Amino acid sequence: MRKTEPAQSDDERNLRSDLKRKAYRIPPPKKISDVLGGLMARKGYARVLSIGALDDAWQAAVGPRLAGHSRPGVVKRGVLEVLVRSSAVLQELTFAKSKLLKQLLTACPNEKVRDLKFKVGALE
Repeated sequence: MRKTEPAQSDDERNLRSDLKRKAYRIPPPKKISDVLGGLMARKGYARVLSIGALDDAWQAAVGPRLAGHSRPGVVKRGVLEVLVRSSAVLQELTFAKSKLLKQLLTACPNEKVRDLKFKVGALE
């Protein structure tokens, strides 16, 4: 023969569920700036924004004549790799390297570019 439990009222069920909820500690809400900062770092959005700023600074530094013949790439260990269309453009940019580097440092100080490396290749 089975023992039957007495029927619980709605108040008793609600009380039990309230006690279960209180057993779990709910952390305080996070600041939206912390959440967005973590999301941008995790997804790489900050890097995309800095590449766009570096591209704009490069276009301003080289001027309209050479802007269409060169494109900045990535910064690795402080060296900005720049893709150029031809060896003639490479040579011209090499002559102006120190001037370009100064302009990039003033326009994008967060990138910490300390040198430029030019490569000849096809621009997209």
